[in-house]
This record gives sequence, structure tokens and C-alpha cells, in this order.
Amino acid sequence: MIEIIITISTFSSMVMLFKYFEKINVNNLQAISANYFTAGILSIFFLPNTFEFDKIIYSNTTLFFVLAFIVGLLFVLTFNLYAHGAQKLGVTPSTIANKMSMIIPIIIGIILLNEEVTFHKVLGISFAFGAIFLSSLGRGKYSLNKNHLIIIVLLFIGQGLADGILNWAQKFILNSSNMNLFFAVTFLSAGFAGAIFVFFKLKSQKIKIEQKSIIWGVALGIPNYLTLLYFIKSLKIELFSSSEIFPIINIGVIIFCAFLSIILFKEKISIYNWLGVVMGIFSIFIIIS
Repeated sequence: MIEIIITISTFSSMVMLFKYFEKINVNNLQAISANYFTAGILSIFFLPNTFEFDKIIYSNTTLFFVLAFIVGLLFVLTFNLYAHGAQKLGVTPSTIANKMSMIIPIIIGIILLNEEVTFHKVLGISFAFGAIFLSSLGRGKYSLNKNHLIIIVLLFIGQGLADGILNWAQKFILNSSNMNLFFAVTFLSAGFAGAIFVFFKLKSQKIKIEQKSIIWGVALGIPNYLTLLYFIKSLKIELFSSSEIFPIINIGVIIFCAFLSIILFKEKISIYNWLGVVMGIFSIFIIIS
């Protein structure tokens, strides 16, 4: 259980950092790129002391690196889609699409990993989706323009695929020996892809690299690395299946962030958001019962 608690805590700290970035005018794209490079360097630093490349790699070396590379690209893609969707459609539909995408790794867990489907699991997951919807309402104005809905669909699929690949990989590929190598490839792929985005932004908008954004990006990279590390460790907990872990972590982050937002940013929570928090707590109790 400690793995789940750490995952929720570190992921929530990332959300709070993003909120703080808005207040101090940090360039998100530059910070994100620096964050991925930092997380990648940390992954290399924590490689096993007895690192032997030919012994720790999964038997299908190509698949190992291809999946890590794809997840890295999806990380950057979904971040940019979320940011673009929030601007074009509003935060509410973007947040709902991002969180609801957990249905994809849940389905992968049930179909490909042969996880058991029980009534209380289905009921708990259903309450979790309701909690996500309610907790996302009221976050700014939004307009569902059908010309921009493709952004939401791609965000839903991209985030779901990234989590789904990680779910499958932790079962058949990742272990304590090769985990950090997989992370390093994932984060550095994301970092280089993000750097390309930054380069084109610098050229097209004639902006400069901000030292402040890079420093805060480095700070963001530490909880990002820890989040992925303990997220994979959470998925390996035998007490719960992955189709239970995903809603538990998602709802845990929503609940923790709601309270942190009130304490740190004096944020007002609507009645719908509170209903979402209560429903989320209820869903977790159903899932773990």
C-alpha cells in the first residue's frame, strides 16, 4: 500500500507545481522538457550497480526500446493536447478526457492480463468515473466546438494508450533490474521530443529560453521520476489488480489535490466538486473491500 500512497503524493505534488507555475509565469513547455531530461538522468543514476546490459534486457530487445520510446512520445503528445484542449475547449472537457482514459488500461488489464471482473469492482469503477466527472465540473468556461473535439478524442486515446502500454509492460517486461533503463529511454525520448517543440516555438514566436522555467522544470523532474517508479511498483502489488489500481490512484490524486488546493491556494471548491470527492472516497472503499 505504501507504493500507492507515494504515487498519489508525488503525482499530487506535480499538479500543485503546475498550479504554482501559473502564478509565477513559468513557461510550461520549457519546464516540461527540462523535467523529462531530469527524470531521465535520475533513471540512469539509479541503474543497478551490477548493470549488465545483455542480462537485464527483456528477451525481445527491440520491443523493450520501442515501447519505452512510444510511451515517451505519448507523454509529450498528451501534455500538449491537454494544454491545447484547455485553451480551445476549456479545462473541464480536457480534464474529463484525461482522467476517463483510465478505461483503456482497465480494459487491457481485463482482456490481456486476464484480470477477474467482479460486481464490486465494476460498481467501484463506475463510482470512480462519476467522481471524476463531478470533480472536474466548474473549472472555467468551456465550449464543445465539434471542430475541436478531435483534440479531446486524441487526448483520451493517447493518455489511455500510454497507461495501457505501461500496464502491459509491467506485467511482461519490467523488473527491478531493467525498470530504470526503460524509464531512462522513456523520459529522454520525451525530453528530446519536447526540446523539438521548444525549438520550433523559439523560432516561430521569437521567444527566449527562460532560466526560471528550466530550474522549475528540473524541480518537477524529481517527483515525475518518483511517480512513474512507484506507479509501476503499485501495479505489481499482488493485493490488487491493475484494473483496481488505476481508479484508486486517479481518485486518490483528485481527493488529495482538492484538499491541497484549498490549503495552499485558497481555492474554492463547488458543491459538485465536493460530491465528486465524497463519491471518490466511496468508490475506493468499494474497490478495496
